Amino acid sequence: MTDISVRIDKYLWAVRIFKTRSLATSACQMGRILINDLAVKPSRDIKGGEIITVKKPPVTFRYKVKAPLDNRVSARLVTDYLEDVTPDSEKIKGEINRTGSTAFRKKGTGRPTKKERRVIDRWKDDYSAG
Repeated sequence: MTDISVRIDKYLWAVRIFKTRSLATSACQMGRILINDLAVKPSRDIKGGEIITVKKPPVTFRYKVKAPLDNRVSARLVTDYLEDVTPDSEKIKGEINRTGSTAFRKKGTGRPTKKERRVIDRWKDDYSAG
């Protein structure tokens, strides 16, 4: 591999962390992208071995750069350029968020009342925190 210089926003797009490069740029500008625990601008160049933290609320992902990458690659090849070092606790948060509502309501009961919604939200918060 040649030692190339790649912008962080382009790298995040190339390894399929963000669907578009403009989403990656926006995340950098909002301070959701950290390299070695420091917020970075979209123009920041990356090097192999750096740890990238990507905050996609409620989950915070961590990746280790194996090699800089200039062009977008297929999902199969991403592991050659990036190593996922996200803690298991964060991955569980993502699973809970992705599956959506875990509360069951009988058919025909309609929308939850304001009181029921508070109970459901409190239950979700307790479940995801613990």
